[in-house]
Amino acid sequence: MFEEFEQEYIETDSADIALRRGGNGPPLVLLHGYPETGAMWNEVAPQLTDQFSVVIPDLRGYGRSNGPVSPSTADYSNRAMAEDVVTVMSELGYDRFQMAGHDRGGRVAYRLALDHPNHVERLVTLDMIPTLESVERMTCEAALVRFHWFFMAQPHPFPETLIGTDPEYYIEYMLGRSGLDIFADEALNEYRECFDDDDVIRATCEDYRAGFSIDPEHDRADREAGNQIECPMLALWGETGSRKGRPTDILGIWESWAKDVRGHPLDCGHYLPEEVPDDVARDLRSFFQGR
Repeated sequence: MFEEFEQEYIETDSADIALRRGGNGPPLVLLHGYPETGAMWNEVAPQLTDQFSVVIPDLRGYGRSNGPVSPSTADYSNRAMAEDVVTVMSELGYDRFQMAGHDRGGRVAYRLALDHPNHVERLVTLDMIPTLESVERMTCEAALVRFHWFFMAQPHPFPETLIGTDPEYYIEYMLGRSGLDIFADEALNEYRECFDDDDVIRATCEDYRAGFSIDPEHDRADREAGNQIECPMLALWGETGSRKGRPTDILGIWESWAKDVRGHPLDCGHYLPEEVPDDVARDLRSFFQGR
């Protein structure tokens, strides 16, 4: 994977961020979801390097990025992770950039667009809605599908202990609900390897603890203040797979959070970049070129 990409580490205020970088052109950041790493973009990113300088970080605490080892939940908030991205891009010489984020990475991406509007030219989110909207719309059906939200948000060290007992089983169960055959072997091996680390397990649990505490608070403050995403935005989501408890009007939800948003579903489940990489690359290229 990523044969034409360089691997680097950049230090931020409280994290060491591992990233892959390749290509030429305007800067484009790609952010991964849970429980993955930047490797999830392995089939999409190479299709974009002829037009963009592509930067693919591992979020703090995920993959090969390090975060605070004895953290507070705020250390793994979307806001803290968004500030990492701003620092990384500044260190690489980019003040403004375009950005796409899947799942948890999408939460970091829209938070960055709200907190740092001058840095973001265009934004794409993949198969997610704002955190506060997810929390407020949680139903019994949704909770059964998203059980890990509640499990991982329990106080340390309860979920960490259970996950750490057999991390390979856990990650394969989480990913396997979509079928493990959709993942490239090398990417899946990276997910397994990186998750077999107590610090990664702790960091990812803190991410979900933030998702039920400080992240919705930040969203609520923006909603009450009338703040919206300023840059043009594209929302993509998977049309197949489990729809239990999922909102049907995803574009309508985003229209209340962004001033200029369009969107449509793709014929896949949750893991868009790995299930339909050509479709994702096509839509990203078109949108980020202003079409």
